[in-house]
Amino acid sequence: MRDLTEMEIHADGRRAAGSGVRRRSVTVNRAESALAWLGARGLLDTRQVEAGERLREDYERASIAPSVTMAWDRVRVDCGGRGEGDPTTAQLAARDRFDAAIAAVGRGLNDILWRVVCAGEGVPAAERALGWPTRAGRLVLALALDRLADHYRLP
Repeated sequence: MRDLTEMEIHADGRRAAGSGVRRRSVTVNRAESALAWLGARGLLDTRQVEAGERLREDYERASIAPSVTMAWDRVRVDCGGRGEGDPTTAQLAARDRFDAAIAAVGRGLNDILWRVVCAGEGVPAAERALGWPTRAGRLVLALALDRLADHYRLP
């Protein structure tokens, strides 16, 4: 999916906030994840990107992320029987897969993995939040994605 927008930026890379002088602009795809961005530029291989996307899919399907408002689309109105299509069962299964994947990656690697893949943070923001040196995050993220791909038994 593409959600392109033009953003003005300063010479030092900061985003311009309502300044009257037009400095420089860049086209940004706001729908692109940090993981997809790294993969599109050849900084991650397809196996690593696929593993990250599978983790993100389980994270979203499990509805683990905190919600701020009521999600009316999830309210069950009919009182029909429960079966395969039960959203609660699907959420629990996705939660179990997510927890197993995070455990397989291991401590020390799962924090950068969660921040970039699930929370959608960029690698530089995740490095700052974790107190890591610049450019260390991409290396650790690649290691975490390799372990995740091994867990998923991706070729």
